[in-house]
Amino acid sequence: MDATLNMRRDVRILLVGEAQVGKTSLILSLVSEEFPDEVPPRAEEITIPADVTPEKVPTHIVDYSAQEQTTDQLKDEILRANVVCIVYAVDNEYSVQMITQRWLPFIHETVGEDLRMPVLLVGNKSDLQEESSMESIIPIMNQYPEVETCVECSARNLKNISELFYYAQKAVLHPTAPLYCAEEKELKVPCVKALTRIFTICDADNDGLLKDRELNEFQKRCFNAPLAPQALEDVKAVVRKNCPDGISDNGLTLPGFLFLHTLFIQRGRHETTWTVLRKFGYDDNLQLTEEYLYPSFRIPVGCSTELTHQGYSFLSALFEKYDLDQDGALSPDELQNLFSVCPIMPWGPDVNNTVVTNEQGWITLQGYLNQWTLTTYLDVPRTMEFLAYLGYIGGEHESQLSAITVTREKRADLAKKQTMRSVFQCNVIGPKGAGKTAFLQGHLGRNTEWQKRLKKEHLSRYTINLTQVYGQDKYLLLHEIDVGISDILTPEDMDCDVACLLYDVTDPRTFEYCARMYKRHFIDSKVPCLLVGAKADQAAVTQDHPIQPDEFCKKYKLPPPQVFTTKPTVNRDVYMKLATLANYPHWLLQCLCSCDKCATCWCQKAYNVLRHSLLTPIIHRHLRNMQSKNSQFWLKASVGAAVVAALGIILYKSIGR
Repeated sequence: MDATLNMRRDVRILLVGEAQVGKTSLILSLVSEEFPDEVPPRAEEITIPADVTPEKVPTHIVDYSAQEQTTDQLKDEILRANVVCIVYAVDNEYSVQMITQRWLPFIHETVGEDLRMPVLLVGNKSDLQEESSMESIIPIMNQYPEVETCVECSARNLKNISELFYYAQKAVLHPTAPLYCAEEKELKVPCVKALTRIFTICDADNDGLLKDRELNEFQKRCFNAPLAPQALEDVKAVVRKNCPDGISDNGLTLPGFLFLHTLFIQRGRHETTWTVLRKFGYDDNLQLTEEYLYPSFRIPVGCSTELTHQGYSFLSALFEKYDLDQDGALSPDELQNLFSVCPIMPWGPDVNNTVVTNEQGWITLQGYLNQWTLTTYLDVPRTMEFLAYLGYIGGEHESQLSAITVTREKRADLAKKQTMRSVFQCNVIGPKGAGKTAFLQGHLGRNTEWQKRLKKEHLSRYTINLTQVYGQDKYLLLHEIDVGISDILTPEDMDCDVACLLYDVTDPRTFEYCARMYKRHFIDSKVPCLLVGAKADQAAVTQDHPIQPDEFCKKYKLPPPQVFTTKPTVNRDVYMKLATLANYPHWLLQCLCSCDKCATCWCQKAYNVLRHSLLTPIIHRHLRNMQSKNSQFWLKASVGAAVVAALGIILYKSIGR
């Protein structure tokens, strides 16, 4: 993202001051590059094109004349201005006194206490006095923090005229006030906070130091070129001399990094610090801009959002950066450190019951990626916001958009009978007490004993995990729907890729609820449904419904009902079948038999035939050949397996049509 993105489109400079101090002459001398013979009471507003200004920004210069303008007009001009130049004559003590007695208080009153207008003090007519006026001006600069600088100049001999307007531009584009406290001679807290975030992002190995490689990456990111080796050593030498704890192990520490920016500002090189800040998304108030956090992004109806390979790679690298003990999980402290560059934690305590964790309840790498997948699917602006906080933008990534992909519309997938999506949502619907919570937690591999340790207040209505669908990893997102006593599903409740209608095999009243919900909401929809009987480790009872689950599925051409339990271990087959239904919803119409194996029974049966008739004999024959140590054994085995795989693909495509 270009640093100029956050700059103003133009700069408006207003010149004020007592009569006869030379305001109009300064403007006319700048334009004509010579002192005017005749000076009007007030110069017309002039505009300097961007291509002739040092900062490449159009600049408007406005004159003020008490002779021609009222006080109300002056107030309007001040409110329109980006910077005010208070002009005084170096040979006129009265004009100096009026800076504090009239002009600065008047500007304060006009803009209000909450706003700060950058001000330049301009000492004109320096050609009439050999001594500098700075002795009387410096106390004013120290007293009023909005005063950026003072420039002595001469409209008659053109001394410092261009510099005057350059500094005025600079006061707007690179203001001192948000960065530095002149009284304390130190960086302000918001500036320290912003620079600390930048340092943390650039500390790629998380060792608290910016080594030469990291410093050069930082330099290229902000200024599009690395530092020469000698220049790098010179910078470190300056830090080492002036900041005792600024260099450690030949690397730049955070105190050293902050010292360098303090030095830049004290030497009038505010633009260096502002270039860095703007490259990392900050505006003039040291807030991250809306454009930086939320780039323009459109999601058509029926489409969903997923992370790209670039997004997953960045997030994986971030996980590894903060997994200091390399145990494959983030402890609470490690997770806190990872999000230290963000204003708030993006996840609450329920995250540990939304994704997989280790035995200690710490988020594993897979759980961490699962959570980002869920956030991207449900709330992509939040993902983009936190990618910005975490430093995704920069280098090869101009914005977060390279981390996000928008999938094809679901209707198009159904029409073409194929999809490239990798995230599917399953809404879990069932009566109270049927076991929906246990079903969601089972998706994370948690059996009954594990679930007994969970805190109810930290439970989530979402869980997400990877599920295999014919050898491919797919994310299956489960969402528990709380229908309540109304039995009415909202459009949001119906918006899913597959519905799981869950009943309790031990409670005769629960299946009737699922049957009613199916006939009321899903019978005419294109959402595939799977009936699941929970608590299957216990004896099933006859359901209080005219048609039992098996016959109900046959009647309405649904896949056979599945059974589920988390005791003693989790029956994970049902999640694979839900993911398969979500991935291939068109197969549901072809599945009219009553097999109890899977929702795509035709393909499964064909695969089993191929496996038993072709693959198994090939493997057995070659295993026997191993006894003779045939050197071509593995080649033949590979060819045989490839043939079977090819036949399976051909059959799959023919069935899909």
